[in-house]
Amino acid sequence: MGASFVESFVNYPTWRLIGAGEFLKYHQAIGPLVIGFMVIPMIIGTVLTILLVWFRPAGIPGWAIWLSIVLQILVWISTAFIQVPIQIELSSSGLSLPLIDRLIVTNFWFRKVPQILNTLLFLWMMSLLLLRGKDRGEVRG
Repeated sequence: MGASFVESFVNYPTWRLIGAGEFLKYHQAIGPLVIGFMVIPMIIGTVLTILLVWFRPAGIPGWAIWLSIVLQILVWISTAFIQVPIQIELSSSGLSLPLIDRLIVTNFWFRKVPQILNTLLFLWMMSLLLLRGKDRGEVRG
């Protein structure tokens, strides 16, 4: 989540400041780094969330797991059909302020909002487990 926020709220907006001559080389260099630091952890998170359908801790409602999966699917659909095509165009054609603006707007509404909601949902589910453990004397504090 942290890397994703840096990408969205720090990196994307500053792309407008990179010169057209440097942008293409920069964008092509940063692309592979995003895979390792953002995409792979997101894939792992989605897989682990799906596994919760079968290995759901007692005290966590099933609907919460399914809602989390739906929110993550929204992010993946947006990534595949909106953000990746924009990124491919930026990597092949170079700097385009309208494309960067479209990337920022669609990224916020179709990826950041669901990710924030999913984070809040996971914090709520964690609080249920911690409260349940505290009530049973398993958590100190």
